[in-house]
Amino acid sequence: MAFSVVMPALEMAQETGKLIAWRKQEGDRVAKGEILLEIETDKAVMEIEAQADGLLAGIKASAGQDIPVGQIIAWIVAPGEAVPAEDAGGTTAPTARATSTKVEMPVAASAAAPVSSTPTTAKISPKARRLAKELDVDISLVHGSGPGGEILASDVQAAGASASSASASTGSVSSSPASETLEIPTSIGRLMAERTTQSWTTVPHFFVSRDVDASALNQFREQIVAEIERQNGVRVTHTDLLVALVAKTLLKHPRLNASWTAEGIRIHQHVNIGVAIAVNDGVVAAVIPNAQSASLAEIAQRRRDVAERARAGKLRPTDIADATFTISNLGMYKVDAFSAIITPPQAAILAVGAIADRVVAVEDKPEVRPTVTLTLSADHRVVDGARAAMFLNDLVEAIRGPEMLTQ
Repeated sequence: MAFSVVMPALEMAQETGKLIAWRKQEGDRVAKGEILLEIETDKAVMEIEAQADGLLAGIKASAGQDIPVGQIIAWIVAPGEAVPAEDAGGTTAPTARATSTKVEMPVAASAAAPVSSTPTTAKISPKARRLAKELDVDISLVHGSGPGGEILASDVQAAGASASSASASTGSVSSSPASETLEIPTSIGRLMAERTTQSWTTVPHFFVSRDVDASALNQFREQIVAEIERQNGVRVTHTDLLVALVAKTLLKHPRLNASWTAEGIRIHQHVNIGVAIAVNDGVVAAVIPNAQSASLAEIAQRRRDVAERARAGKLRPTDIADATFTISNLGMYKVDAFSAIITPPQAAILAVGAIADRVVAVEDKPEVRPTVTLTLSADHRVVDGARAAMFLNDLVEAIRGPEMLTQ
C-alpha cells in the first residue's frame, strides 16, 4: 500500500513549511522512523521521520520551496508499486504523517479554487490579514498560493517586498539616512515578534521577585556534578538544578502549571519545563518532559541534546512541544535581573539572573553571599498575587535546601 508524504503542520498557526533538504533520494529504500527530510517552519528547522517502510518515489518538491501545509510532496511505495494517481478530492492512499503530538495534517486538494479579485471574498488566513495591515498591502492585488487559492502570510510578504522594490526603482526617497540599513527578520524572528506582541497585549502580566542566597545551591552542585559526570558523561548546570527544583515546586502549586483557555483554566497533569535557548534567529524553548519525575542526569542530558540540535537547526517536533512552564536564564550573560514575557497558553515564566556576590544581612551582620534574583511573570487570569508569592516562597526554600532532590 502506498503512503503519501505531505508537508506537515507542526504548529497551530503554521500555513507553509520550507523544504530544506531531502535525506533520501528518489528510489531509495526507507525504513519507518528514519529521517526522511528537513523542513523549516516559523519556529525552527525540524527533522521529519518516515512513517512507513518502502521506497521513496514521486518526489514533487525540491529544497528551498515554500509548500502549503497538507500538500503531497512524495510517496512511499512498495517495491514494484506505481505512484498512485491523485484525484480532485485529495489522494487515493493513506497519508504518511510526520510525528506530532498536537496537530493532524490535512491533505490539500489538488484543484485550487480561483481567488476573487475583491478583498471581501478573497480567502486569507488571519495571520496574513494582520501582516497585510502592518505592511499596508492591498490584499485584492495579492495572488494566493495556499490550498484553494488562500492568501498566506508568505504571499503578503512577497507583495510587500515587491511594492518596496517598485517604490525604490521609481526614485522614492527614503526617510532614513543613507548610512542606515533595513534588516528583514527571518520567519522565526517575525513569528517571535508576533507572539511576544500578542502575549504582551492580550495577557494580563504581573511580576513578583525575590533575591535568594545561592550558597547551598552552589555547594550542592559542586558535590554532585563530578559524580554525575563520571557516571553519565554529562555536566549538571545551574539551569538543570533549577529545572528540577521548579518542577518539584510546581507539584505543590498546580495553578502555576496551567493554561488559560476559552473553556476555562486547564490544569496540566505533567510538568513539562521549557528552557529558553538563544539561537541565531531568536529564541526557542527546549522542553524537558515530565521533569517532575526525571533525575538530574536525565534533565541535564535532555537539555544538552536539545540545545545542540537547536543551535544546529536540527530540532525535532517533540523537542519544542507541550511546555507547561518556562525558565529563561540570562545569568551567563551577567544580567542581574529582568522580567520575561509569558509564552501563551502557559500561565507563567521564571526569569533568572546571574549568581553574584552581594552584601546581605545575616543575623544582623553584613556578609558577602552569592545571590540570585528570581522574577516570576504570571497571567493574572490564572494566578493571583498570593498564589504567585506562595510559589516563589516555596521555590526559594527549595533553592536554600536542594538536598531534597536526592530524597
